[in-house]
Amino acid sequence: MAAKRERREPFLEAVAHAERRLLCGRRERGADLESAVRVFLEFLRGYESLDFEGPCVTVFGSARFREDHRYYRMARALGRRLAEEGFVVMTGGGPGIMEAANRGAKEGGGFTIGCNIRLPREQKPNRYLDRFVEFEHFFVRKVMLVKYSCAFVVLPGGFGTLDETFEALTLIQCEKIDRFPIVAMGAEFWGHMRGFARDALIAERTISQRDLDLLKVTDSVEEAIGHIRRGIPTALARQMRERARR
Repeated sequence: MAAKRERREPFLEAVAHAERRLLCGRRERGADLESAVRVFLEFLRGYESLDFEGPCVTVFGSARFREDHRYYRMARALGRRLAEEGFVVMTGGGPGIMEAANRGAKEGGGFTIGCNIRLPREQKPNRYLDRFVEFEHFFVRKVMLVKYSCAFVVLPGGFGTLDETFEALTLIQCEKIDRFPIVAMGAEFWGHMRGFARDALIAERTISQRDLDLLKVTDSVEEAIGHIRRGIPTALARQMRERARR
């Protein structure tokens, strides 16, 4: 299914490389003010574009896994079950894990969203999106991926996936967002990270065991779904049950 892309390419062309200029260092005040206005407009564009109904789960993961990879298959199965449970599935909108989760959600009869980022090597939207929005600033995109979600699922990935994972964990740890469930799928992959956290972070007391327990690690789609259902806010769970009965 072709994505319903946001038709504001002139705006995106106007802000091309804006994040690089913003982060280049000290500038004159007028230039920084101009950047602030562009960021504000990009936030507004995101808010307008992401007006949808239903509880949303954001799925993070690498763009590099192909259709025959076990993590792709895992994300596809997850996306389908999330849709069957009544969740909107949001991803970064690209290939790999993102495509797999959106694909599974469409197969499960669900609604899908992609929040893409402009990169030097253009990341094209996958074909399983009902709504697609493209951003210039990484931090604006990350806000959108977090703002509209009641749970997060992270699958194996690179620096970007780790950044998104630790962003969500930090926001919960610091009580900037509610204690939404975070599931890490791919137990072998995430076991290395948990080992580092246990042997270095917990050992040096830079985090506590309670902080590490924010991340539920599993290879089971059903276990992931159960953890999400138990962890979402009570009022939201009630709304979902009422919607399902109707």
